[in-house]
Amino acid sequence: MVESKGERIVLDPIAPALDPIGLWERLDKNPPTQGIVTLPDHIRDIDMFARRYGIHPMGPLFFFPEQVPKLGMDPIWAEKELPGGLVPLYDARGRAETPIWVPDKRVIIFGDALTERGGELRVWDSPWHLKRELPALREMLSLPFDRVIVSHCDTDPVQPREEFERALGRPPWHG
Repeated sequence: MVESKGERIVLDPIAPALDPIGLWERLDKNPPTQGIVTLPDHIRDIDMFARRYGIHPMGPLFFFPEQVPKLGMDPIWAEKELPGGLVPLYDARGRAETPIWVPDKRVIIFGDALTERGGELRVWDSPWHLKRELPALREMLSLPFDRVIVSHCDTDPVQPREEFERALGRPPWHG
């Protein structure tokens, strides 16, 4: 969950099968006010969170047929400010992902565009890697951010800006 400007936002939420860490108890004490999904295959449990906390989710413009949210979802658009001052960014991969910039936390949150493997941040490969994806990611360097957060990693999901800059020069990750 991200707290920003009075909002508590769950991003790409996943409900735990078992809850040994007390997720539900923690969220129930300070419930989310918004749910945001960054890409189509991260829809997963957004309906469960929306029902439980009475929030109306926001997310991508398209979904995979088996994952259409039952409660509906307002689309998010690159550069159009969201609740809490969050800003969706253009990633150039055919709207497959919308990274989220949290200005007051100085962080960019990625769903799948980046991955961390063996302590090294890498850009996921795509058919548009050189022509569109890398230029869009380089454009993000104009933003005042200190860290990026990735959802797929071996060791640490929180990486410094400098590691993001280095990732743009590394060979893409073929996962």
